[in-house]
Amino acid sequence: MKINHADVRQNGVIAMNVKLVTIGMCAAIAVSAIPSQAYAKTRLTVNCFWPSKHFMCTSLLPTWLSEVEKVTEGRVVGNIPPKSVAPPPAQLASVEKRVVDAAIQFSGLIGNRVKGPLVAMQPFIGNDNTAAMSQALWETNRKYFPDEFETVQLLSQWTITPGQLFSSTDKPINSVEELASRKIWALPGPLAAMSKKLGAGVVSGPAVKSNEIISRGVVDGHIGLSGDGLKAFQLLPYTKSMTKFSKSLYNTSFNFVINKDTWAEISPADQAAIMEVSGVKFGVNAAKKWQSVNDSVFETFPSKGIQIVDADPAFEQALVDTAKPMTAAWVKAATESGIDAEAAMAFFKQRIAELSK
Repeated sequence: MKINHADVRQNGVIAMNVKLVTIGMCAAIAVSAIPSQAYAKTRLTVNCFWPSKHFMCTSLLPTWLSEVEKVTEGRVVGNIPPKSVAPPPAQLASVEKRVVDAAIQFSGLIGNRVKGPLVAMQPFIGNDNTAAMSQALWETNRKYFPDEFETVQLLSQWTITPGQLFSSTDKPINSVEELASRKIWALPGPLAAMSKKLGAGVVSGPAVKSNEIISRGVVDGHIGLSGDGLKAFQLLPYTKSMTKFSKSLYNTSFNFVINKDTWAEISPADQAAIMEVSGVKFGVNAAKKWQSVNDSVFETFPSKGIQIVDADPAFEQALVDTAKPMTAAWVKAATESGIDAEAAMAFFKQRIAELSK
């Protein structure tokens, strides 16, 4: 039989092409079956412990999630539960246990574990420029305590508008004697300690629980909330006056954290992209929003009959003196935890002054 070599070559090429296509299809199927960070979509559950209509839940966190989805080209998306899945003191724990992937924790409720962000919560250390304080805090964190959160990944850290002193009666609180005669609701931390030391009866707890105490008349004054807090926790009807100090009485700091295993599922490139829209950017945006709401609430004081009185210098000095040992105690505790606390505080103050110009 005569062999047609042209046919053989042609059939051989066809066979080879079929084989290559088959190999290619198998390889594609095999690759698609391999778990890969490059192809996986990470879905974040981000908790918000504020009331559901608070701007953190309706604006700041949703905007952050939109930015994360955009910068990761849809590889990281997320949602916010309609109600908080954990009480305020348990936000960090809920992230550690991966009940949620990310959440915001008030520094004052984890002061036994984390010392660094408490630098921003020392009385009379800051000013009313919340954005400057927030940027200064993040820069201080990056320089002096970037790895303090060992069990989670820190996304951002910032401060909100200064807490103030309010009276629930017709008489303003403007002397040590007047403060000592009151029962006061106070945020946990330095303010609660200062009020106790000056003789006030103190009921302390997270801000989201303040209405339960203040609205029922358990106390006749409160310290630590700003204008936003009065609005968010519906406390304006129970507020008759505010004592205004020449320096910032107290600022609150917060920490935005994400579960470490969740973070590890995200590629290094996407992690870097997420940090670009977190860190100082998220913190400053949050601070500016707080400032805007705070100022708008204070503008309503005259129409609501809420009086603003300037603090008597002797009263303010008594609070300053009372705060000094507490700040010294923070320096000692932070130093023992491995932070160069004196340098961190000096840097923080310096950056606030520079950024506030």
